[in-house]
Amino acid sequence: MRSFCLFLLISLVSTLFAADQPTLHGIELVDINKSVDPCTDFYEYANGAWRANNPIPPTMTRWSRRFAAADATKDQLKAILEQTASMKSSTGSIEQLTGDFYTSCMDESQINQQGNQPLLDWWKKIDSMRNASDLQSRIEELHRVGVAVPFGLTGSSDNHNPSQVIADLYASGLGLPDRDYYLKEEKRFQEAREKYREHIAKMFQLAGYTPDVANAAAGVVFDMEKDLAEASLDNVALRNPEATDHKTLLADLQKLTPNFDWKTYFTHAGLTENVEINVRQPKFLEEVNLEIKKEPLNHWKTYLKWQLLNTAAAYLSQPFVEEDWNFYQQYLSGAKEMKPRWKRCVEFADLYLGEALGKKYTEKYFPPEAKARMQDLVKNLLLAMKDEINSRTWMSAETKKKAMEKLATFNPKIGYPENWKDYSKVLIHRDSFWQNVVEGSKFAVQDDWSTIGKPIDRGRWGMTPPTSNAYYNPLLNEIVFPAGILQPPAFSLQSIDAVNYGAIGVVIGHEISHGFDDEGAQYDAEGKLNNWWTDADLKQFQERGACVADQFDHYFIEEGVHHNGRLVLGESIGDLGGAKIAYLAWKKSQEGKPAPQKIDGFTPEQQFFLAWGQFRGDAIRIEQQRVMIQSDPHPTGKYRVNGPISNMPEFQQAFGCKEGSPMVRAADKRCEIW
Repeated sequence: MRSFCLFLLISLVSTLFAADQPTLHGIELVDINKSVDPCTDFYEYANGAWRANNPIPPTMTRWSRRFAAADATKDQLKAILEQTASMKSSTGSIEQLTGDFYTSCMDESQINQQGNQPLLDWWKKIDSMRNASDLQSRIEELHRVGVAVPFGLTGSSDNHNPSQVIADLYASGLGLPDRDYYLKEEKRFQEAREKYREHIAKMFQLAGYTPDVANAAAGVVFDMEKDLAEASLDNVALRNPEATDHKTLLADLQKLTPNFDWKTYFTHAGLTENVEINVRQPKFLEEVNLEIKKEPLNHWKTYLKWQLLNTAAAYLSQPFVEEDWNFYQQYLSGAKEMKPRWKRCVEFADLYLGEALGKKYTEKYFPPEAKARMQDLVKNLLLAMKDEINSRTWMSAETKKKAMEKLATFNPKIGYPENWKDYSKVLIHRDSFWQNVVEGSKFAVQDDWSTIGKPIDRGRWGMTPPTSNAYYNPLLNEIVFPAGILQPPAFSLQSIDAVNYGAIGVVIGHEISHGFDDEGAQYDAEGKLNNWWTDADLKQFQERGACVADQFDHYFIEEGVHHNGRLVLGESIGDLGGAKIAYLAWKKSQEGKPAPQKIDGFTPEQQFFLAWGQFRGDAIRIEQQRVMIQSDPHPTGKYRVNGPISNMPEFQQAFGCKEGSPMVRAADKRCEIW
């Protein structure tokens, strides 16, 4: 009864708010490909016309109204940066930091004149190594500027005491997208390996190596990375929190890897000897330990030089930038042209001064009424999820109680942080872009490491405000929606409820569902890695998840190449649950209102599903799809649209799809969790 009353109250507030708005609109009619049957391929029907009339720009690897909106945000950020660059501002102010950073990035002639000079002092220090102690010192120095090789250190909530931040050691130091690129024998992986070796050699030649020396160096780098790859977990295994949960103390870590002085490492990182540590991949660190002992010091010099060069390439002179783009963006991802300089500089400013730039962005482009409307949507989605949990006939009362406890502790964050990071001590100047990147990296690393060994700060954000994305953090049980995603086609104050619920509503539901997907369901209401399921309920849950995995195993991007259902399981559960609870929340929000009418010939139910198809219907280059299939836990756009709703009777009813239609899964194959 209380839930019902709360829904009515929210609906009343929303109605009063909407009364002051201009005429509300529905989905984008011009996007629809009416030559396609929605019951055959809803992805193509919902916005196939838009994709046909708006081909992927040569600088992009994915494109849709959503990506176009994110691209438009860069124009807004550019305007902010050009304004701050033209101002005379006090040292350490947001205006000085962002303006000088952008100016230094845009000074391409100065950057080109410097060539590889920014790296020479670093390389000299690497060349000066004489023993294992020197090697460790160079690794530490690289870590302090964000070059996490061959492993990395970050602060992370403790799986067993999430109110505390512990030192988290993770595997790193590979130049290809993931371990399987080094190990699998399919032709596409063999080709990628050969192209990668050629790329390394070209980059070393640009840095001054002769062709023979550069080719030999590429062989050394590849062989060392392959050894590390063989000791790494694959992407499916990494999705299991228990596989990366290895809490230990310094003494035990030292026994695991005796060739590395961890006491010195943590002291130099500003951490105490009694710091609690999680080793995500012990086997990987054992391999690092072995490499320190077996590999000649000259090989380590070559490896570290490459890792620094590979990290720095995008910030150096044009020849380095172009070769870096040729391999990673053109060959691996399928881009046809490099982004213009200004756009890359905007992205770099967001990367290194994200909350400083984000503060200016949200002040100008994120009105308070947008945040208030989003808060209403989130409340309604949480209430719908509560109803769904209560209605699960396969869950026991005991498990439902635990699920409700978890749902009650969800913490939504919308738009921007309440407390902004202080960048005032970051040394940014107009005369050296590379040095600004170094200073920005130092700040980010120190900002991260400073949290280790302390109580968790729940006000921190993992994305910058202009980011067009969202996330769920199981350790903090929070769902986060930056201002950058809260714009059309995801969200608009001028859109009807069905459209907002069908777009951003499904995104909200997706993030809520992550708390109850195959990974998130392993964390309890306090964010602890802790099984709160009865044995029978857990078995039911896993069987229902297996249905989703099997569904996506049968989605192909090209002949012989299909999704890995276990890799995309969490995101696919998120989409399935998100669509379901968003639909229910929208229906609930309409109680007490006049019956919604058709708009432009489409019922509100059809508008809901069309909004999802138009928001999520990305065109993706085949090269990028191949990378995603291998290493991305998200399915490609077509199957993110078609996959979840093909399980929903509500979709079938909305479009009058007959049994046996491609967009209607047979009853015995239909997947449902929430």
